[in-house]
Amino acid sequence: MTLENNYKRSFVQTKFVSDFRRHGLVAEKLGMTSDFSDNGTVTPVTVLKILNCAILSKKTVETHGYNSVVMGFGEVKEKNVTKPMKGYFSKLDAPSFANVKEFRIGANYDGTNEVLDASYFVVGQFVDISGISIGKGFAGGMKRWNFRGLEASHGVSVSHRSHGSTGQRQDPGKVFKGKKMAGHMGCRNVTTQNLQIVKTELKDWNELQAVYGQRSLH
Repeated sequence: MTLENNYKRSFVQTKFVSDFRRHGLVAEKLGMTSDFSDNGTVTPVTVLKILNCAILSKKTVETHGYNSVVMGFGEVKEKNVTKPMKGYFSKLDAPSFANVKEFRIGANYDGTNEVLDASYFVVGQFVDISGISIGKGFAGGMKRWNFRGLEASHGVSVSHRSHGSTGQRQDPGKVFKGKKMAGHMGCRNVTTQNLQIVKTELKDWNELQAVYGQRSLH
């Protein structure tokens, strides 16, 4: 999953903050736990491990039409790197990474000198987290869309959890696209905004970061 900087700001500050917009980092979800404060308050948090990220290149308005940084993350065996990606990393004189991701940045922000670990974020900061939701397989209308279903007793025969009618009559004579029906649930890109950083820890074996609340992402 990816973590992007998000600042609660007024309309006057929007232009200034967008010019200095920082890139995000890539993290791995380890699970959930509870954070106990000094006064006994228990906070449910999601623990994230910051992967080994590195800035590979930078794109500018003059050359590409927009400002961004290209980052590599994740460890990979050299034999598993494809020939096109080997040429890409060799051209940049960079080690091989499992994945490559691009982050948009502000026009006046230079992220080449940033330390890419858990200290990149500060406690109390608000971030946006993007990731792939957990796949649920083929799900019915009640689970997928929270439909109430049909009656549980009188007048219903073996259709208690069906979603009911999905169309109209001869005109239009079809089911409109986007109709809420049973189908594949989960396993899609989801973004949750304004999540607060509760704690950051730097360790020898990894960098940990705790985010408030539950994140049902891989």
